[in-house]
Amino acid sequence: MNTQDILTYLRSLQDRICVEIQTIEPGEGEFREDVWDRPEGGGGRSRVLEAGDVIEKGGVNFSHVTGKQLPATASARRPELAGRSFEAMGVSVIFHPKNPFAPTSHANVRFFVARDPADKDPPVWWFGGGFDLTPFYGFEQDAIHWHRTARAACEPFGDDLYPRLKTWCDEYFHLKHRDEPRGIGGLFFDDYQEGGFDSAFAFTRSVGDHYMKAYAPILRRRHTLPFTERERDFQLYRRGRYVEFNLVYDRGTLFGLQSRGRTESILVSMPPEVRWRYDWTPEPGSEEARLYEEFLKPRDWLEEGEPN
Repeated sequence: MNTQDILTYLRSLQDRICVEIQTIEPGEGEFREDVWDRPEGGGGRSRVLEAGDVIEKGGVNFSHVTGKQLPATASARRPELAGRSFEAMGVSVIFHPKNPFAPTSHANVRFFVARDPADKDPPVWWFGGGFDLTPFYGFEQDAIHWHRTARAACEPFGDDLYPRLKTWCDEYFHLKHRDEPRGIGGLFFDDYQEGGFDSAFAFTRSVGDHYMKAYAPILRRRHTLPFTERERDFQLYRRGRYVEFNLVYDRGTLFGLQSRGRTESILVSMPPEVRWRYDWTPEPGSEEARLYEEFLKPRDWLEEGEPN
């Protein structure tokens, strides 16, 4: 188990995603980079893009943190590891486009190892991550492309992997208090050790490498579409769901805050503008209603035919 190879890959992934976005983002929109240290151990490299012509707010963050004791979010799921030291590393990505027809997207890949301070027991390690898409207006073409790319990331590692991780994603990114999906899903995996370290690391790299293959074509198609204040207003309303999920349920956000990570980097996933309304429902027959009726529900997008 060579953690240096993982760190090298994660830094490269961060670089490649930023370069790809800069080919789409015209003009003066550039990433601001902050290199930070964590007093308890480790640090990271945060890259944030704000007020771009395409990306209203985006973050591509690398972190590598260590600690003497697992935070509650980790030990609650693995109580047998309570009291162990930990090392966590990963890349987390969020893009909130300005255009309401361009979906928000999220991705992360991470590695975690818990060690016995007395070295009596072997380290316990696992990978995690995935990517998911949160549209505000539904396009079948985009959804089919997104899920076919997700399947392609999984195919070398077994025919059953994509269906399992798609279902896991649908279940994870679900706002229980609203009984509503956050978006159209994608892939989600955690505590992943299948096939041993080399195979699990290869699969995690495949997920990371396929993220921009999935997202960049959609962003390029949608970011120039004309929109009105109506679509913008609905986008800001739906962004509220994103905030609710991240602050109430998201394991990465909770882990980062409980492990005393860098708050600015953890909360960079929050959209720059958002609106909440009391007891609002979309007009029947509208495109806004269509999002709820046709897209915000588990669906087998691989059975939908060829994308245009």
